[in-house]
Amino acid sequence: MTNKPRFPIFVPSKGRYKTPYTIRALQGLGVDFSIVVEKQEEREYRKIAKGANVIVLPHQDKGLTVTRNWIWDHAQSIGAEYFWTFDDNIENFWRLHKNMKHKIRTPAFLRAIEDFAYRYKNLYITGMEYEMFVPRKIKIPPFRLNTRVYSNMLIKTDIPYRNELFYNDDTDLCIRVMKDGHPTCLFIAFLANKKTTMVVKGGMTEYYKKTNHRREFAEELRRAHPDIVKIVWKYGRWHHKVDYSEFKRNILIRKESAEESQGVNNYGMKLRKL
Repeated sequence: MTNKPRFPIFVPSKGRYKTPYTIRALQGLGVDFSIVVEKQEEREYRKIAKGANVIVLPHQDKGLTVTRNWIWDHAQSIGAEYFWTFDDNIENFWRLHKNMKHKIRTPAFLRAIEDFAYRYKNLYITGMEYEMFVPRKIKIPPFRLNTRVYSNMLIKTDIPYRNELFYNDDTDLCIRVMKDGHPTCLFIAFLANKKTTMVVKGGMTEYYKKTNHRREFAEELRRAHPDIVKIVWKYGRWHHKVDYSEFKRNILIRKESAEESQGVNNYGMKLRKL
């Protein structure tokens, strides 16, 4: 069995060719992927691509939502059944094994997530939790259903959705999918180590800085979903807080053609001390 991902990977990036965290992380895993950039930065990104495909957008300065939808349309145009999108500020990836975190040096975890998602006819969005949100040495399940997935998303291409909001498009997308009765899946067995929002220049950072301590960032989602979103103040700034409890009845529906797993499949991953 191959341990390489089967679906295309896209990394939309802007203003971060000097701090290409996700690009370096994926290059280190040895996977094929595409960097999606605006025309004015094409030359700089090609300098660091090192074999990665560079796709130039037909638009400029329209924000991440427009770019994510363009990637979605592009994935559909090339016949991809699913596709990955990764934010460009993910430093590395981790595996949670027996309540301890271990840095991943193989792309096998992406294939494992893909194979899991592919078993279910109604699982449209899958991804990984942030490493910072999972404390070590605490027993925790390998995945959680019916919650937000963002910054790294495996999306079923032909679903009747697109990103809509400017700041919270990924959270809003997950909520709309769940409101329609479909589950989402957030992996905890595999984790993404993402840089804290607004720490790295580029991307959406300048847009966030223009808001009133991120109040508008939070209010946008509350306006879209006032039934389950409220605004709270914590960590010195405004945040949105979503009540996902109403989605707990969204269950996974297995495909009739899905094969039953036999034993434990580690996809060739081995724990080694380096």
